[in-house]
Amino acid sequence: MSILCKIPRNYTSCSVSLLNYLSADIKKAHLSSSSEVPFSVDDALNLESLLTEDEILLKNSFRSYCQQKLMPRIMEANRKEVFDKSIMVEMGKLGALGCNLNGYGCIGASTTAYGLLAREVERIDSAYRSAFSVQSSLVMYPIHTYGSEDQKKKYLQSLAAGTTIGCFGLTEPNFGSDAGGMQTNSKLAEKDKGHILNGTKTWITNAPIADIFIVWARSLDDKRVRGFILERGMEGLSTTKISGKFSLRASDTGMIHMDNVFVPETHVLPNALGMSAPFSCLTSARLGIAWGAIGAAEFCFETARRYAMDRPQFKKPLAANQLIQKKLADMLTEISLALISCLHVSRLKDKNLLNSQMVSMLKRNSCGKALDIARASRDILGANGISDEYNVIRHVMNLEAVNTYEGTHDIHALILGRAITGLNAF
Repeated sequence: MSILCKIPRNYTSCSVSLLNYLSADIKKAHLSSSSEVPFSVDDALNLESLLTEDEILLKNSFRSYCQQKLMPRIMEANRKEVFDKSIMVEMGKLGALGCNLNGYGCIGASTTAYGLLAREVERIDSAYRSAFSVQSSLVMYPIHTYGSEDQKKKYLQSLAAGTTIGCFGLTEPNFGSDAGGMQTNSKLAEKDKGHILNGTKTWITNAPIADIFIVWARSLDDKRVRGFILERGMEGLSTTKISGKFSLRASDTGMIHMDNVFVPETHVLPNALGMSAPFSCLTSARLGIAWGAIGAAEFCFETARRYAMDRPQFKKPLAANQLIQKKLADMLTEISLALISCLHVSRLKDKNLLNSQMVSMLKRNSCGKALDIARASRDILGANGISDEYNVIRHVMNLEAVNTYEGTHDIHALILGRAITGLNAF
């Protein structure tokens, strides 16, 4: 009920003054609304106003690097299915690798800053963001969180510099979503102080070029899952490259083969015991994926918008059609809401208020919506949409994998369903 409805019929001069006051206030509000902040298609909900100065500076400098150094390489890298290892050193020099970790060559930025960098690099290509994420969240993070002081000193600085490249071995040929069913095993060595590892990991980003391997195996002695740091050159350790991918072609993906690999006790992550350890690494990586996928969506949206504005059809720009405008409005809405959600959850992480279900929700939403946006953008470009000259079809193919890896769209739905109902459907 408005204030005016509450004023009695026989109001006094005081009431007249109140009416005059309300009238003036309405006029003032009208004048204020006519001079509102302009709408920005590049930042529809003004995300930047919620960032710190350091986050903005880091984002802008990394965006310049990505646009100037990575964008010119990506078309040929995607066509030829190659990854340039020097990219890791370049990112290292910018302080990007493991940027949200403290010490040991890491700059100690916020979780939001890490997400913003993932967004910028995936605006170029998901393969480059995968390499960035694996190094930061799946190799440096477990060493930083679960490693000994000696392990941190030995590995983290060179990983942060990009001179050492790592990979994360969890997925197996027979066990993808069911990571707990892993068959890779470890056994205490009878003579030497250490463990013998046997098994195979597959679909491992960076495996063919990795110097070190964070591998998870179940002990035959006590049935517990442990994390191990393997180094290239260990006897019985080998990798093979998976070729013929039509997604994430600009990153090296492969398999890790372990045939009686002896791993000394000094290479066991001492504080990682049980499946909660690798899952915490995945939670960290998935938050970066949630940011990154929206970067890919933003590229596709902007490409489709620019194309529709410039493309004349039936004597007017393609963008003048209502159907095109609705598609663009839907895209920008989903992008903007997803980014604000990513920012909020990243802030919660830095306040120790995060739970994995939040990240499941974000990963599922960002990846699914980004794939929808990429497909709709491809459609707006018509036949040109399938040409890699416009880059959109490359993002479509990449996002097919991003929507699947580190927990498929459906798996994260089941994780949320279990949290909602208390019933386990898998």
